Amino acid sequence: MMAARAAGDNKKQAALVSPRLSWDTGTAYDFFISLMVLHEPEAYGLRASWAAGVRSRLPAAERKMVEDMLPFVWVPLPWINALESPKDASSALWSLRRIPPEQRLISLIRKMEKGDVEFFQVVNEVVEKRAWNEADLEALKSATRAWEMPGKAKLLPKFLSWASRPAEFGELYYSLLQSYYQAFFEEEEKRIAPALRAGLQKAQELAASLDLPDLLVELSQGVRFEETFNVKELVLAPAYWNTPLVLFSKLDEERTLLVFGVRPAEASLVPGEQVPDALLRALKALADPTRLRILNYLTKEMLAPAELARRLRLRAPTVTHHLRELRVAGLVYLSLEEEEKKRYAARMEAVNATFANLQQYMQSDTEASGEA
Repeated sequence: MMAARAAGDNKKQAALVSPRLSWDTGTAYDFFISLMVLHEPEAYGLRASWAAGVRSRLPAAERKMVEDMLPFVWVPLPWINALESPKDASSALWSLRRIPPEQRLISLIRKMEKGDVEFFQVVNEVVEKRAWNEADLEALKSATRAWEMPGKAKLLPKFLSWASRPAEFGELYYSLLQSYYQAFFEEEEKRIAPALRAGLQKAQELAASLDLPDLLVELSQGVRFEETFNVKELVLAPAYWNTPLVLFSKLDEERTLLVFGVRPAEASLVPGEQVPDALLRALKALADPTRLRILNYLTKEMLAPAELARRLRLRAPTVTHHLRELRVAGLVYLSLEEEEKKRYAARMEAVNATFANLQQYMQSDTEASGEA
């Protein structure tokens, strides 16, 4: 288990437990996260055809705008955290409506963690002058290079075009969120609310019995943060749609927000879907021979992507893709070490759980159908 293998560095462990914990909750997190997942379904193990069906409910102009802007507006975690309770979709819409349209883009993109200062400054200047030039484009390319978004650079001119029309963006983005709420999220909010409450309660119970590093491994379903959180407070918030992945953002100099997934293993993102997401993702991940070889290596030792690439004689991006699939399936531990170095280990309890879940699903399906 990675938690055991990585427990040797006592100095890091002591530093990691220094932030005090606080909790946040509200369906507004899922309001924005779900919109992101629906536009990047493969990255979250969601069936692309179903996601496309939900997106088709949005007006064409709004759908096109969000496709241009989403990689850069992303999920406005600091803005959501600052909302007043109950932090649901309605309160998010109400708060956004109170912001003048021309100021909405700047309000949503502040604090993007990597390259955020340069990015914010460039966008703010474009918003103020209502125009952009090649120097702005090159500055944004430099700022976004650290976000590891291959292929997204081609969207930067479209993003700058919208930033140079901030009032138009503000009106259309608000209209998009209204349409999305009415077309999909109003009902979805009711469906996921019980899981969020249960997930928050379970996390708080775990926090009473685990130290912070092990708590984060449990909440993130396999991520160990080896670097120190250089903040005084760590804010933890449950969400449904990003499970099993985690999202985090620095709120200010003293606080970092971490949004962890709480969707139950037996549940699915697709309402009414009979096959649980966790089971389907795991079986798909295990059905690939390269990923099976990777897991075989990772059962023996913790390895970095470059090390796996050399052993498998594959290109590093190919190995990274396979590791991403295994991570989305919850089948590996991920250790985030100094200087953003990543190392992986097999999460054997999740592999074993996959077979137990498959057996349980097959038995329940047989009982439900009345077959002998």
